[in-house]
Amino acid sequence: MPEGPPVVLMKEDLQKFAGEKVVDVKGSSITEISQIKGHILREIRTHGKQTFLIFDKANIRIHLLMFGSYSLTENKAQAHTLKLGLEFKDGGMYFYTCNVKPVKPEFISGLDWEADVMSDAWDPEKAEKKLKANPEMMVCDALMDQEIFPGVGNIIKNEALFRVGIHPETLIGHLPPARLKAMINEARIYSFDFKKWRKENVLRKRFEVYQQKKCPNCGEEIIKKETGHGKRTSFFCKNDQKLY
Repeated sequence: MPEGPPVVLMKEDLQKFAGEKVVDVKGSSITEISQIKGHILREIRTHGKQTFLIFDKANIRIHLLMFGSYSLTENKAQAHTLKLGLEFKDGGMYFYTCNVKPVKPEFISGLDWEADVMSDAWDPEKAEKKLKANPEMMVCDALMDQEIFPGVGNIIKNEALFRVGIHPETLIGHLPPARLKAMINEARIYSFDFKKWRKENVLRKRFEVYQQKKCPNCGEEIIKKETGHGKRTSFFCKNDQKLY
């Protein structure tokens, strides 16, 4: 499932169509949204792993799920998986193997825009308050909770925890205040590093612990384990990540 940074990069790719009129709509999800043909795409917004295409009388939510993708040119070989294609005068945007549905303006306005670690409106104090309300939650689950950290996924979780030296099975309530703040801040810092490296096509070369065999600090074997309530895979070093 794409994490927040690739979703923001997708928005940047699509941004050139903001302000343009839709001249054609295609794909298996057009039944409910075919009325946008002839309408102008006013804005593209992202929240965590969600993308919103804003029109005057309709809003479309796109979630790439586990295996979704997009392109700026129509891929005929994937025509059977095309969920939505919007064509403009000078190009188009095409979404494959994803979830596409119309949403009401109230749904978008009701999202916590201060929770998204990629947003200019991000509020770390709000994240801290949510975490302190869940002292029995493991940090590995907390970082993956889309109500607390929209857009954070397994790569960001693992790499951020390694950077701050926190074991993924540590309970929120056991973290010293300074470590809690460090974890919150690192979730945002690594997200922007992720975006930069993904854009430069060097992300995998930058992994320190995710899907790695040896710790870059001490040389010990990286532990691979399903952790937390969500049973998502964690990669960590037992020497350099403290279990509080």
